[in-house]
Amino acid sequence: MEHVTTSSVTYAPPARNIKRPDSVAVGTIVWLGSEVMFFAGLFAIYFTLRNLSPDLWAERTVLLNIPFALVNTIILVLSSVTCQMGVFAAERFQPYTSRATGRRRWGMVEWFFLTFVLGAIFVSGQVWEYATLVAEGMPISADSYASAFYITTGFHALHVTGGLIAFLLVIGRAYAVKNFGHKEATTAIVVSYYWHFVDVVWIALFAVIYFLR
Repeated sequence: MEHVTTSSVTYAPPARNIKRPDSVAVGTIVWLGSEVMFFAGLFAIYFTLRNLSPDLWAERTVLLNIPFALVNTIILVLSSVTCQMGVFAAERFQPYTSRATGRRRWGMVEWFFLTFVLGAIFVSGQVWEYATLVAEGMPISADSYASAFYITTGFHALHVTGGLIAFLLVIGRAYAVKNFGHKEATTAIVVSYYWHFVDVVWIALFAVIYFLR
């Protein structure tokens, strides 16, 4: 390291800071990569079934309530928007609602709670759809299509439920800490990665299950 001497005083140049990626965020991205492979296997089940049993596919897809599923999908997509708004608040280190430039500005907690509500509505909608399909004669044991439908959408619903639990933990942590700092903001960002992932997966599932004829 070079030293600069001025008037018999020696100055050392400041050490260069190297900004490394957050290990939690990197680990989450790697884990989501494995989840992509998992859901790719579920998609493969559907495409295989469609090729081997086109008549069964055509018979069962008639039972699906596409308008209801579309509304439920829109709700989940909107939850991704509210989640990102919560991330923006977390990046400002603003956990709660505050007044800014004369207006109220929602904090991370409020946006994440709204995201939780929208996600809970989505899961409740899936449960209602399951109950309707069973009543119409399509339980999980009915045939290969029914098994593929419930397994694929059911695993996704479990992932959404896991995201809802994560939101509660992030909200609880925001209330528990005295100072909302970098760690709390990073946690919120990592949870948003997961939530956006399950949203994108559902959009793909929705296209394959409800629109592929």
